[in-house]
Order: sequence, then C-alpha cells, then structure tokens
Amino acid sequence: MYTFLSLSFHLEKRKKNQLLQLLLENLGQTIIPDLGSLESQHDFRTPEFEEFNGKSDSLFFNDGQRRIDFVLVYEDESRKETSKKGTNEKQRRKRQAYESNLICHGLQLEATRSVLDDKLVFVKVHAPWEVLCTYAEIMHIKLPLKPNDLKNRSSAFGTLNWFTKVLSVDESIIKPEQEFFTAPFEKNRMNDFYIVDRDAFFNPATRSRIVYFILSRVKYQLINNLSKFGINRLVNSGIYKAAFPLHDCKFRRQSEDPSCPNERYLLYREWAHPRSIYKKQPLDLIRKYYGEKIGIYFAWLGYYTQMLLLAAIVGVACFLYGYLNQDNCTWSKEVCHPDIGGKIIMCPQCDRLCPFWKLNITCESSKKLCIFDSFGTLVFAVFMGVWVTLFLEFWKRRQAELEYEWDTVELQQEEQARPEYEARCTHVVINEITQEEERIPFTAWGKCIRITLCASAVFFWILLIIASVIGIIVYRLSVFIVFSAKLPKNVNGTDPIQKYLTPQTATSITASIISFIIIMILNTIYEKVAIMITNFELPRTQTDYENSLTMKMFLFQFVNYYSSCFYIAFFKGKFVGYPGDPVYWLGKYRNEECDPGGCLLELTTQLTIIMGGKAIWNNIQEVLLPWIMNLIGRFHRVSGSEKITPRWEQDYHLQPMGKLGLFYEYLEMIIQFGFVTLFVASFPLAPLLALVNNILEIRVDAWKLTTQFRRLVPEKAQDIGAWQPIMQGIAILAVVTNAMIIAFTSDMIPRLVYYWSFSVPPYGDHTSYTMEGYINNTLSIFKVADFKNKSKGNPYSELGNHTTCRYRDFRYPPGHPQEYKHNIYYWHVIAAKLAFIIVMEHIALLPRLGHSGMILAHCNLCLPVDCYMCYKFIYEIRFLEQLTSDFTDSIIYFICQ
Repeated sequence: MYTFLSLSFHLEKRKKNQLLQLLLENLGQTIIPDLGSLESQHDFRTPEFEEFNGKSDSLFFNDGQRRIDFVLVYEDESRKETSKKGTNEKQRRKRQAYESNLICHGLQLEATRSVLDDKLVFVKVHAPWEVLCTYAEIMHIKLPLKPNDLKNRSSAFGTLNWFTKVLSVDESIIKPEQEFFTAPFEKNRMNDFYIVDRDAFFNPATRSRIVYFILSRVKYQLINNLSKFGINRLVNSGIYKAAFPLHDCKFRRQSEDPSCPNERYLLYREWAHPRSIYKKQPLDLIRKYYGEKIGIYFAWLGYYTQMLLLAAIVGVACFLYGYLNQDNCTWSKEVCHPDIGGKIIMCPQCDRLCPFWKLNITCESSKKLCIFDSFGTLVFAVFMGVWVTLFLEFWKRRQAELEYEWDTVELQQEEQARPEYEARCTHVVINEITQEEERIPFTAWGKCIRITLCASAVFFWILLIIASVIGIIVYRLSVFIVFSAKLPKNVNGTDPIQKYLTPQTATSITASIISFIIIMILNTIYEKVAIMITNFELPRTQTDYENSLTMKMFLFQFVNYYSSCFYIAFFKGKFVGYPGDPVYWLGKYRNEECDPGGCLLELTTQLTIIMGGKAIWNNIQEVLLPWIMNLIGRFHRVSGSEKITPRWEQDYHLQPMGKLGLFYEYLEMIIQFGFVTLFVASFPLAPLLALVNNILEIRVDAWKLTTQFRRLVPEKAQDIGAWQPIMQGIAILAVVTNAMIIAFTSDMIPRLVYYWSFSVPPYGDHTSYTMEGYINNTLSIFKVADFKNKSKGNPYSELGNHTTCRYRDFRYPPGHPQEYKHNIYYWHVIAAKLAFIIVMEHIALLPRLGHSGMILAHCNLCLPVDCYMCYKFIYEIRFLEQLTSDFTDSIIYFICQ
C-alpha cells in the first residue's frame, strides 16, 4: 500500500514540477521588464519612505501589520562624499531597477533612513500571503497537514531520568515544538493544510527562505542578452552594503513586543551562555531559528564531543599508565646508565661536521618516550581503531533520526538550482530518460574541459604543498648539521639546557614551527583559489557546490596539515642505509635518522605544535576578530549612542557571517578529527585536548551566532554532506596509520620480540624473560675503518680514537660472513609487524560489519510511518474528490438523458 501511494504521488509530483517550472519561467518573462540600457528606463516603481516610529524592538513596517522578512541596506548616492557622479548614477539606477522588479514580483518594500547615519537607507522587505503561497509551491516547501498523533518512543533509560533532566534544557523555558504530518505545499489544495492562523503558518525562517529565493533571482539589468541578477552580485559590487534577515530581539533581554517569541534571547540564555555549558543543546530551537543546516552541524558537533568523552578517558588512562611506569622502563635506564649508555659511542649522523656522540645524551628524551611508547599506547591504538568505526556507524543512526524528526528525508527532491547556474543555461539538449528539452550551461565537451582545468589547478596546488614539505625536509637536513656542530657533545650535569636541547630536539622544534607557519600561509591563499575553481566549475545546486568545494579544500588541507606528520611517522629514519653506505636525499643531503628510541617522540612534538597552534589561531579568528570589529564599530557610533535605534540598524552593525562561514567550522573540526584518529597512537592525550576544545567550541560558536553575527538565511540540509564520506575515508585510513605507527614508528614490536624471543635461549643469554640487554642487542656495530672518505677522519672526533661505533639497525657486525646484512632479529621483527597490522585491521573493522548488519536487519522491519500517514491522508482526500466529481458527472448525465 505504501509503495503504491508513494509511486502515484511522486508521478503526479513530477508532472506538477514541470508545470511549475514552466510557470516560473513565464512569470519571469512577464513580470521582469527588459531593462536594456539603463538610460532608457524612467518608470521605476520605488518603495515608500517612512520615518522611524521609535519602536526599537519592532519587527514590522510602520503600520504594525506587515512583518519584515528581509532588510536591504544601501548608501544614498546623493549624499556620498565622492566626485564620481557617473558611477553613482549608474549604481542608483541599477538599484532602482532591482527594487522595481521586486515590487513587480509582489514583494512590498518600505524604506527608512538610518537614525545614526543619514547616508544609510534601510529597505524593509515583506512577502504577502499570495507570494508566500506561490513560492512555497515552487520551492516544494513541506508544510503541516495535520497534527502528529503518533506516540513518541519511550526512553530505554527511564531510571536515569533524574540525571538526564539536569543535563536537558528546561521545557518550561524552551517549550517542545508541536509535531505535524507534512507534505509539499500546493495552492490548489490549500484547504487540506493545517492553517489555523495565516500569520503563523509560515514561520519567520521559512519566510526568510522564500524572500531570499526571490532576491537571488530577480534581474536588474539586461545588456546584449546577458542578464545580471541577484542580491549577492549587488552586494559584492557595492550597490547594496548588506542584505540579511532580522534577529527577533536583543540577546540580553526580551523584546517589549508581546507577540515576539524571543527565540534569540532563549538561545543565548540556554545555549550560548557559559552557565549552560553542561547542558544539552536545544537542537529543535536551533533548527527552527537558524534552519536545518545550522542545526545538523551542531547536532554532529555535539555527538562527536560526546563520543570523545570515552576516547579521552581511555587516552588519559593509557597516558597515566606510561607516566607511572616510566621509572620501571628498563631500556630507558640502560640509556641513562653511565656504565651502559655512557660508554656506548654512536656513529656520526651526518658527514664531515657531525661528531661521534654518547648514547646517554638522549637520556631525557628516552624518559619522555617511555610515557608515550608503552604497552598502554598499543592498547589505545587498537581501541581508537574500534572507536572511530563505532562513532561513524552510530552517527549514521543519529543522523537518520534527525532526518525523520526534522522532515528532511526527501530534501533532494526539493532543492532548486543555483541562480548562477540558471543564468548560464543557454544550451538546449534532449534528456535521454524523459525525452524532453532541458537547458544546460555547457556541452559535454565544455564540461570535460572545465573538469580538466579544475583538476589541473588542484593538482598544481597539491604539488606546491609537496614542494614546501620537501623544503622543510631540506631545512631539517641542513640545520641538523649546524646544531650537531654547535651544541655541546657531552652532558654536563651543571647545565640543565644541555639535558634537553639535543640536535634532534632543536631540529624537530624549529622545523615544526616553520612548518606550521607555512601551513597557515598556504591555507589562506588556497581558500580563495578553491572558491575560484569551484565557481568556474559551476555546480548545479548549492549542495553540489558545497560538496565540490569541500572535496577540494579537504584534499588540500589533508596534504597541507598531515604531510609533515606522515613524513616523520613513515619515512624519517626508515631509508638511511648504514654508516658505511648511507642513503642521500637529492644526491646531496644524507637522510635523517631517528633517536635510538625511534621517531615517536618527534611525531608527538609535531602533533602538539600543529594541533595546539591551530586551535589558538582559530580561536583568535573566531572570537577575538568579530569581538574587536564590533567593539570598534561601537566606538565609531558613540556620538549617537543615546538615540533609540531600530532592530534593523542594530543588526546591520553586527558582523556578516559569510556564505562559507559554516564550511570553515566543519573544516576545522574534520581536520581535528584527522589529528585525533590518524596519529593518536603517538599522542594519547589528543582526544582529551579535542574534548576540551570542542566543549568550548560549541559554546563559542553559539555565542558568535547569537551575539556577534547577523542572522543567517535559514537553509535546509539533509545531512552533513560530503563530510560524511570524508570521515569514512579518514576512519579507514586511521586504522592503517595507527597500526603502522605502532609497527614501524614505535619500538613496541621490537621490544616485544626481544622480550619473548631474543632475551632467552636460543638467541639470548638470560634464564627468564626480561628487557635487560635490549639496548645493546638492538644497536648494531660498525667498524670506523669502513667509513667512506666523506666521513673517515672526522675532525670533530672529540671523544677519543675509536675503532667501532654503534648505530640503530638490526645488522650483522663486521667480520661476520654476512657483515652489514640484516640479521635474524630483523626478519623476526618484520614478521611481527606485518602480523600486528593484519590483526589490528581485522579487530577494528569487525565492529563496522557487525553494526551495519544489525542496522540493515532492523531497517527491514521498519516502516516510515509518518510518510505513510501523509501519503494516505493525501490519497484519501484526492480519492474523495475524484469520487465526488464522478458522482456529479453521473447525475448530470442522467438528467441530460
């Protein structure tokens, strides 16, 4: 039954869409005049000018009846202090043509001069009932049919209601919204919809969406068959200074208007205020006030933060395990012991300038490494592989619930083409499926050219990032030689700096800081380039546009932020050869080597600097800059501070969010998600830092939206868009990277192999399993006489004459039949590493398969009851209408006979 109703309804809906599209085109051709040259137009319809009536909280025209749905702001050209009269006149006539066409489309305008600056004019826009109904049908907006009488599902945690009540929003303050069965609006079936009050049938968010839809498509100039249209172009060209919907009240106090719902005040009090930091977010009110797109972002961010709590607890436990057991770290004690590490002479790590050095100068770094490179880290890496899988699967479920609750299941059928796309649709083709004519912006060949150019541009910028990474590597190789020559070669107990500032540490810290600066610079440049490329690509819908931009930006950011971490984790110290036959980078620079304890501590340092620096930089951009800009604006308006200003003027002096404001919020969180998952094996505290950052991020973003920024145009969204497959890709990659970090970057596997196999016979001399002798066993011996001419006779050999030195590798000693070849220990370690990677991947991916099967089995038994009820309700109405019509026809036929 449901399938039949759905199919019949959608077939009729497709026919209706075709008719509505034709109606919209005819409407534009009929109402929008052909402006031609601007000088030929003299009959513009202009808005009426009214004085401010002194009601600062009013959201209506001066008559108190017509609601303000949108506000346009411009600077009166006749009062501008400029000599460019010709330019001002052209801008004035374009604006007059645009406003005239708005009135022709049925919108009502009222203009009011600024109270504080008489050069500014505010044009208030109101959409009457007929306009709202017409465009609600064109935009396929779903509106209430009847109240939802289905019972809500009871919570499985009923015994914990007392606890959840403390965390939940007080329902006496923010009352739950009444639920309805909904359907796409149709004017000819208006009586079927639940219209109790015409003024409340379209809520303010829906009214703003409809008006913005009209503002984005109205033309203002036509020259040589090229149309110029839309409020965005007018704002970008400076003809209008701003265009925005109004906040409903001040955020610190309620409105004096008794009819005002005070939703902004409630959001600030129960969501953005610091005292509400422990409470759940009022997602339904956020969605109602700002739209589904903002709502789904905060729902995702809140869910991600909740899931981080478990990861943070396990991460802190693993960190504490390493910290408390660092004194029992046998291999670190051997490094620091004066009779073991103090007598082990290490080979020079570069040519000519680098000296021989004692192993115990890395004592402090080995102690730190014991904290992060412990058995707890191994457990945490496996846990995070499972956690990231479960997080994505559970989020899919939560997202499906929101689609059901917010009625966005069929959103893709509602979305209209972007006005920029519609304006370029000049080519006519035949649709292969419907066999009907369609207009497209370019041919298949033109589309291929655009895709090729866009892909080439993205590829060029990725190569530019790789070039910058190579530059950082060259810097590392060059400056390491300098630090090795300048820094002390012996540990002096009286100088605490010498204990920590080794050549490896100094090189790592300075390279990380330089890498972070380069990342920020390239990031700022590429943002503009990515927008230009996406605009040239010309996606059809706003969702397609955002998804295309998302993929380009993330691909760039992925290489930009993570390339240095991938280098340290998987390349540094892996292809160095051995002292007698080193590997050279670019044929000139000798490849970097890791500390005797591995590169894990350097990877931790890199993550800490980039992750911490990024968080500080983002907070400066997101909090300080808007606050400072608004503060400067208030100082400029101090002379008129005693005057009563209207609601629209107060909102104008707030900061604009920008069309891509939410995009950058997503990007920031996804980059953080990558740091938390991809390299978490090297830094167990990353989830804790992310948790603290996100708790503040939610409230900071809420504070920005409610207090510092103008109200955004509400937008529909079904899900988080392209970020979902990006997170899935990160999750799969995270399992691999963490397994490889444990296997190839950490020394955990070699230590386990030594403990279980090489510390006891037949390979070891100890009678029981132990870590004693691990350092001596894992450092190979090299004969100084076998140095090539580059290194032999090093002038900085200040530790005396030595016949042998040690280096980090598993090779046979000189004099062995297979000298300097990999020994049996090496092959045991390789086998153990590969086995660990395979086991960890299977452990991490099994929960995904199990959970997906459970959801699939559950969904097969489910029925979208609300959709069924809507379709059944509509079908019954239409059946009765058809039955009545047939009965009437039969009576007429009988009478005529």
